[in-house]
Amino acid sequence: MSHHDLDQKVFSILDQLIHPGPLLVGFSGGLDSRVLLELLARYIRWRDGFSLQAVHVHHGLNPRADQWLTHCAQVCDSLAVPFMAERVEIEKKPRQSLEDLARQARYDVFRRALPKDGILLTAHHQDDQLETLLLALKRGSGPRGLSAMPEKITFSAGHLMRPLLSFNRQQLSDWAISQQLSWIEDDSNQDERFDRNFLRQKVIPLLRQRWPEITATASRTAGLCAEQETLLDEIAQQDLMASRHPDGSLRINLLEGLSSPRRHQLLRFWLRQQTGTVPSQIQLQKIWPEVALAREDAAPELVWQKGIVRRYQHRLYQVNTAIRQSQITPSVYPLLLDTPLVLPDGILTLRSDHSAGAQLRMPAEGEQISVAFNLPGSLKAHPAGRQHSRELKKLWQEYGVAPWLRSTVPVICYQDKVAAAVGVFICQEYCCPEDRSGLRIDWQPNS
Repeated sequence: MSHHDLDQKVFSILDQLIHPGPLLVGFSGGLDSRVLLELLARYIRWRDGFSLQAVHVHHGLNPRADQWLTHCAQVCDSLAVPFMAERVEIEKKPRQSLEDLARQARYDVFRRALPKDGILLTAHHQDDQLETLLLALKRGSGPRGLSAMPEKITFSAGHLMRPLLSFNRQQLSDWAISQQLSWIEDDSNQDERFDRNFLRQKVIPLLRQRWPEITATASRTAGLCAEQETLLDEIAQQDLMASRHPDGSLRINLLEGLSSPRRHQLLRFWLRQQTGTVPSQIQLQKIWPEVALAREDAAPELVWQKGIVRRYQHRLYQVNTAIRQSQITPSVYPLLLDTPLVLPDGILTLRSDHSAGAQLRMPAEGEQISVAFNLPGSLKAHPAGRQHSRELKKLWQEYGVAPWLRSTVPVICYQDKVAAAVGVFICQEYCCPEDRSGLRIDWQPNS
């Protein structure tokens, strides 16, 4: 490909990738982002319905950071592209990577700046893809890590897109020179203490010398791994639907029939859905033998960075360890009919219902309704369909509500008597008679 037609190729990629609306471009001022900014500014000149804004993140890590900010503002001014800059402070703790912290800080800024349904565009290219792939190999990643960077993903309230992934750094550099663009050379890119720079300066030139097509073939590998990962996720999603209990836990007996690799994939998928990340491979491999299959009388658990995996009544739970004080002390909130009440763990509404769907009877005149959490376990309640009333702590056990979840179940009270534990039981004397209008419980927990 001659560098002269790079813009036409990128324009046709953009035509397929993006739709009219707000565009945000990450603009550091370096070669890659300078090329992308130029291409986008030209692109939207000939297309209707787009707005473009450049965002520069000032990390304050380089003595020349202020000069870079000024340069970026001037470039945007010359292109008539609105420019915003945000300063971030990075505090490095031991065993943390400065590269990772700077990247996280950058993406936090992008998240805040991206409008709803907007598109964030970054200038990652084939060489970045190869670097990411090699770093994933160093970390011992599976297909998910090796799928490196996809061209398009959902991000914040919109999408993140990388339209330059099919071009290498040399192609971008040739085009920038042919267009007489100016850009910043970041001297810290020479610092080989950073893994990415070491790969960029020492390893990749050597690989390319031996195999000139290495960036393109590595890109193809990443694409194949991404395809495999999508397929694995589809299978894990089916397994999750089949084995998940309504409270979000996994039924151990339904996991027993799965092969070990398939079970691991399901556990990985389930934990990623619950927490956004997964335990290390070593931790993951302990969940089944040490937690799920532990002795009957044991209370096994696996502690990892996002909480604890526990077993209760033949089910596996992911428990968030950051329990709020409000979940420990008893709390009571008055309830008004047909008025949503925002609680620490979700939104509760008691809706008037004139159909057969009503669950609770209407309150008698002067009968106050409230919702309570953490009621004493000695308090008694009489669920519909049961012979006798029982203590709450016994009912929680019988209905299989895990100890750490009990404090999050809203308990509806008429005066100071238990009328219902939301999603668990409704008490006999508070059930709505079939021929009467009553109340329907609408509970929307925070995920």
